[in-house]
Amino acid sequence: MPGIPGPAAPRMDDPADQNRLIELGRQALRIEAAAVQALVDRLETGFVAACRLCLHCRGRVVVSGMGKSGHVGRKIAATLASTGTPAFFLHPAEASHGDSGMLTRGDVVLAISNSGETAEVLTLLPLIKRLGTPLVAMTGNADSTLAREADAHLDISVSAEACPLNLAPTASTTATLAMGDALAVALLGERGFTPDDFARAHPGGTLGRRLLLRVADVMRKGPDLPVVHTGTALSQGLLEMSRKGLGMTAVVDGDRRVVGIFTDGDLRRALDRRIDVHHVTMGDVMTIGCRSIDAQELAAEAVLLMERHAVNGLLVLDAERRLVGALNVHDLLRAGIL
Repeated sequence: MPGIPGPAAPRMDDPADQNRLIELGRQALRIEAAAVQALVDRLETGFVAACRLCLHCRGRVVVSGMGKSGHVGRKIAATLASTGTPAFFLHPAEASHGDSGMLTRGDVVLAISNSGETAEVLTLLPLIKRLGTPLVAMTGNADSTLAREADAHLDISVSAEACPLNLAPTASTTATLAMGDALAVALLGERGFTPDDFARAHPGGTLGRRLLLRVADVMRKGPDLPVVHTGTALSQGLLEMSRKGLGMTAVVDGDRRVVGIFTDGDLRRALDRRIDVHHVTMGDVMTIGCRSIDAQELAAEAVLLMERHAVNGLLVLDAERRLVGALNVHDLLRAGIL
């Protein structure tokens, strides 16, 4: 039997079809934005109660939900865990087959169900009550079983889904996710969570590297440092630059304090003057003073300095202007800061 033809695919070269697709997308975003905006006025006593339960939790926040609520719940658990509130996701169906042992008396349960009547989630209620574990519910129905049994209820109801059929969870899941973020951020602020705390929770990511790595961790030091004295011949200075491969060399005085720097740009300017590289000293052609940074500054600060002053490298000096290190843009790239 011949198949039943489906709806005609839109012609992407037809302006009318293009405009219709754009409008459908915009309408979805408007509905979801309205759903999130509606949450603002709901953050009252129930939200405060949920925050207090989480703040006083001696164990972990155990997030649970089925289907799309479960997918959003995993993200909420991950956000909580990365912002100072220990948390993990417990699948409610798996909990009935042994995973309920992951729940302890010191925990707080955050159960998510738009209807508030999801069977797999409600199955957890006797265990939660038996353990005396506080329950925070996120539902779209304040009169539901889950909402009534909860110690704190967060209202995530929406007037309509973004789905044109008003069936697929869209605005409701967006509202759930936003409410989870609001909870995590409020807890973060109350705990005094700092950028360093965040970095320690994300040591392998770009954010972690930018917040944790110091200049001392990425700079060249010891025998890898390019350094010459003011009286060194320019020809010898060029050999030092070539050996160390930083495109620059520090120039120091008799007490090894940095008095200047010589870079590829200084070399071009010196050659334009037709100088004798064997008789001119580094003190004659160096740039007096230089851009420098402390070894304990964040490596990300070195990036900002380079960008602000349009330079490719920095010397690292101590409080007495003695050379302790050097780095260039390539060192920062290798460290994952850029």
